[in-house]
Formats: sequence, C-alpha cells, structure tokens
Amino acid sequence: MSDKSALPRLPAGWTGTAPDADALFAMAEAALDTMPEVFKPHIRDVVIAVEEFADDDILKSLDIEHPYDLTGLYEGRPLTERSIDASGGMPDRVTLYRVPLLVEWIEGGERLDWLVRHVLIHEIGHHFGFSDDDMHALEAIT
Repeated sequence: MSDKSALPRLPAGWTGTAPDADALFAMAEAALDTMPEVFKPHIRDVVIAVEEFADDDILKSLDIEHPYDLTGLYEGRPLTERSIDASGGMPDRVTLYRVPLLVEWIEGGERLDWLVRHVLIHEIGHHFGFSDDDMHALEAIT
C-alpha cells in the first residue's frame, strides 16, 4: 500500500482528468495573484484567455510550424513602446493554449499550475518589455 500523504498537492481546479479551459484560467488567475504588488496596477487591464490551439494565421505570423509549439502568446503594445497620447486601442491580451500546455505538462513532468504560471509570467513579461533574463528573475522572486 502506498503512502498517499507523500503525493503532491493537486493544482486548484484539477479533477483528475485533463483540465478544461476554466481550470487553466483559474490557475492563471492564481498565478497573477502571486505577482509582486508593484506590477499589479500595470497588468489589471490585461485580458487573459484560454484557447485550445493557436490558429493558423498566428502560427504563420510567428513562423511556427506546429501548433503544439506555442503554449502562450502576448498580443499588445509593450509598456516600453507606448506614447502618452496613445489611446483607443484594443486591450493587451495573453492567450494560453490549453492542448500544447497539457502536452508540455505530460512530457515535462512538472506541476501544471507551475507550468501555467511560467508561461503566463513569460507572456506578461512581454507586456513590460522584459528580456528573457528579466523574466527568469521575476519568476524567481514570485
């Protein structure tokens, strides 16, 4: 008989089957709550969405051949490129792609909520105009 107390705590919203879009969205919201307070006013208007896969136009625009290769996407204008008189545009958006995230989760073996958090922080980092090194540092402190 195994010791069930040694099993890891399951991510919020996980029922034992492949998490649906609502469960991934809940994980993304929980990840946003872990962001440092200094960032929160700047991300409160960023729209978070969960879709099954990126569409063909998005994949083509990013020169990505296979839909499993894109787990998240930031669409918008980074804060570092904005003008004070810019207005009227669409809100910034981070899309998480459910099926590629699940595949990476299965292949990588890390907790799904951590993977969702990693992808979300990376995409939010684009909103701030951060480099990959900046994003890794942010992940380490949140």
